[in-house]
Amino acid sequence: MSVRGLCLGLAIAGATAGIPVATPARAQSMLDMVDLMSPAFTQAEMSRADIEKAIAGLPEGEKLDLFGKALNKLDLSGMDLRRVNLQAARLMGSDLSGANLEGVNLDSAWALNSNWTRVNLKGASLFGTQLIGAKLDGADMSGARVAGDFSKASMTGANLDGADLSADEKNQSMGLMRGTFRSANLEGASLKGANLRRALIEYTSLRNADLTGASLAGSELGGSDFTEANVAGADFAEADLNSAHIGAMRNADKALNIDKAKNVDRAFRN
Repeated sequence: MSVRGLCLGLAIAGATAGIPVATPARAQSMLDMVDLMSPAFTQAEMSRADIEKAIAGLPEGEKLDLFGKALNKLDLSGMDLRRVNLQAARLMGSDLSGANLEGVNLDSAWALNSNWTRVNLKGASLFGTQLIGAKLDGADMSGARVAGDFSKASMTGANLDGADLSADEKNQSMGLMRGTFRSANLEGASLKGANLRRALIEYTSLRNADLTGASLAGSELGGSDFTEANVAGADFAEADLNSAHIGAMRNADKALNIDKAKNVDRAFRN
């Protein structure tokens, strides 16, 4: 679906549900514009059994469309959801631990404080997705498009190899959409070859993370901790390192363009 089509669909969904729904233009600034205590964000209009039955009855090659559905606080752990469209779905506080969502569309979904531990999100699309405070420890997000808000999320040991967390350069008139990881925990995460260009990664722990070959060009890394992170081949051109802890990075001599980073003189090297 085109961005214009997505915006139209979400606007219609919001009008139908009687609530504002995040469009990509505002998806990362909507928390003060929605009532997170309303039924739309606290209740579910389907049960796990309903979803299992619907998936079982799908004709071959078709998908279950749960666009905009309220699925809050459901236990969907361990489910195979690869044939489900969860675009704009509301999964607040839901448990998707160990579930298989490879290649699933989660654009503009709301899933604050949800559990995605050890979930399979290979190649999934998370554009404008709200995962603030979520648990994604051990999640496999390799090759995924990640331009959502993961602030305060726990992502220890997560796999983001080859993932695209970069800013969306095509729709600047709609607002800057990018991977946002304020105060997130990415300790021990793997981001080999990941695209983090212009991503927002402030006050985040990247201790022992593997950033081999990752692009951090133009990213905002202020206050983040790179202790024991492997930065061999990682590109820091124009990245903002203000107050970042970079003194104990592994293979720092093999990193690219640290001398071209912003505020490198204000980074902590001890």
